[in-house]
Amino acid sequence: MGRTRDAILDALENLTADEFKKFKLKLLSVPLREGYGRIPRGTLMSMDAMDLTDKLVSFYLEEYSAELTAVVLREIGMQETAEQLQMVRKAPHFVDQHRVALITRVTDVDGVLDALYGTVLSEEQYGAVRAESTNPMKMRKLLSFAPAWNKTCKDLLLQALKNTHPYLVVDLEKS
Repeated sequence: MGRTRDAILDALENLTADEFKKFKLKLLSVPLREGYGRIPRGTLMSMDAMDLTDKLVSFYLEEYSAELTAVVLREIGMQETAEQLQMVRKAPHFVDQHRVALITRVTDVDGVLDALYGTVLSEEQYGAVRAESTNPMKMRKLLSFAPAWNKTCKDLLLQALKNTHPYLVVDLEKS
């Protein structure tokens, strides 16, 4: 599971049975962003925390489901839980947080590219990165695509880095 999904699940699992029931009832009435529908009441009321987390993420995607969960938590008086959820959402991804170090310290860019080819990178993007002459230029080009990536794509890059540069990742995680 993703960090945001885990944070939503953790928030919901820490509610008492009464608070969880209030959460589900409030979820039925809180205003939604344009273009989003409601989870049907019959489906919603029978769900446990795990099922509701999965339904929220599938219905509203990870980012908006976390935002919506925080709004509902505030509405039922759970400000501290909502703030904890917001803090997890605001934490930058490893790839964004360590961009400069990745540009300067990754030495096997081709190994990373091979792991991302076809899943995260298109053939054009793969070729554009490979065309750069130095590893820092290749990493800079690779990371230039990152703003368009979702969390899953960044997680795949992180996994590729763990596979090709395990000691670098451990070092950066400590910093």
